[in-house]
Amino acid sequence: MIVPLRDELLLISGTRSFLLAAKANALFALRIETPDKEYCQTIEPSDIIVVSAPEGGAIEPAIMLAEFVRTYRIPLIVLPKDHPGSKHFSYLVSAGPLITTSCTIRRGTHPEQHLVCSSDELAGTTLKGHTDGVEITGLPAGASQRFVNYRMLTEFS
Repeated sequence: MIVPLRDELLLISGTRSFLLAAKANALFALRIETPDKEYCQTIEPSDIIVVSAPEGGAIEPAIMLAEFVRTYRIPLIVLPKDHPGSKHFSYLVSAGPLITTSCTIRRGTHPEQHLVCSSDELAGTTLKGHTDGVEITGLPAGASQRFVNYRMLTEFS
């Protein structure tokens, strides 16, 4: 199914976890910082940014992470596979034309942006960016989806 998506965010929820998807809506270079080197990935306007919350939690941090990448072009950090801090990531980000969720990878250790760690209940879901939205395949029967709107402050009083 293709879900229309422009500036709003799409929330895909399981019973205990969620994914948040946003269209990039711009051409930019995304920097991916690993312990060994820096990668630079081109993000196209039709690409998507996906934030995964494998254990659920508040939606506001996920919105902030999506906007950090989409609006402010904050680089992504990738830890080495044996880093003890990887288990503490509550929210994970991936960006690109096609993103697949997996519960068999270690959080925050994959520089490949076609893959993001998820809960087992949302594992195997694939999101593919399109000009007018996002195509979702492999969505489990119990998952729900809805649009999320928010207002960012752009001026200080």
